[in-house]
Amino acid sequence: MAETPVRDEMGYEAMAQNALRGVVRAALERAAMPEGLPGEHHFYITFRPRAKGVSVPADVSEKYPDEITVVMQHQYWDLTIDDEGFSVLLKFGGQPKKLVTPWSAVVRFYDPSVQFLLQFEAPELPTEPEPEDEPETPAPPVDDGPKVVSLDQFRKK
Repeated sequence: MAETPVRDEMGYEAMAQNALRGVVRAALERAAMPEGLPGEHHFYITFRPRAKGVSVPADVSEKYPDEITVVMQHQYWDLTIDDEGFSVLLKFGGQPKKLVTPWSAVVRFYDPSVQFLLQFEAPELPTEPEPEDEPETPAPPVDDGPKVVSLDQFRKK
């Protein structure tokens, strides 16, 4: 007799993911302190720029449409952390750009100084509506000058 698979109605996997994102939050809170990151610690944070709630400048998301990995080591400013996620000012091509990232958009957190890696399930991306198939309108004929039109077809017979 085959057993019916048990369904996790508690959502333990999601709970575990959220708890581990709490580690990322705690690390960023430490980085936001006036003294910054201790020792050689620095972070590579990878997130999905098209995930719900992410705000990045258009030129950055166009260049990196699927994933963006930012390095937080020496040059980051205005790092703020809250229950929803974090925002930070980083330089891209020498220009300061503000990134707003919800915790759910983060897919990897890595501190290479101690080889510490957390990997998360990728968030669901918003789907763009498929373009509707519209009947193609024939292009207007090119006007090559005056035309001679026979009126015979319009006369009553």
